[in-house]
Amino acid sequence: MRTRIHTTVVGLTAAGLLALTACGTGEDTVTTQPKAAPRTAADEKAGATRTADRTAGVGDTLALKGTGGEQLDVTLKKWLPTAKGADEINVPPDGKRWAAAQFELVNTGSKVYADSPGNGAKAADSDGQRFDAWFGEIAAGPAMASDLSLPKGEKALGWIVFQVPKGSKIVSLQFAMNSGFSDHTGQWSVT
Repeated sequence: MRTRIHTTVVGLTAAGLLALTACGTGEDTVTTQPKAAPRTAADEKAGATRTADRTAGVGDTLALKGTGGEQLDVTLKKWLPTAKGADEINVPPDGKRWAAAQFELVNTGSKVYADSPGNGAKAADSDGQRFDAWFGEIAAGPAMASDLSLPKGEKALGWIVFQVPKGSKIVSLQFAMNSGFSDHTGQWSVT
């Protein structure tokens, strides 16, 4: 009986993943150019770099789309290459460290964004290794909600933690809607 239940759950999970994958456009895109911010006279005088001429980094906002018509403006607010645990219980294991990104999500679409944002976040190091989000409470502040339901026009702010090898140099972060199954991914440089 236990084996049959397990097989059914696995079958349902595989069917669910296929359904989510089928919802996309089939054309994967990675957005790295930040949304244009209004230019001021001071920007012009200082010769500030045009948005189209650079890759998104800390402080920049990327406009992303989901598989079901959802839309978010996603801003990488802060980046901590090494994040301290919130207490003596929340610490990474030996040989690992925590890195953390504070994201702000603003629902710019007409549909509710319902997701677990950490599922769609990844960190990449200079060797090409990719790391998924990790559950850990850090001293820098509250975690991003793991079960978020964001009505149109509202925003959410929180930290997403990554557990990485101590020697890894994280160079970029990615975020995709629909638990990472969206064809549209945002990428920020953190070097």
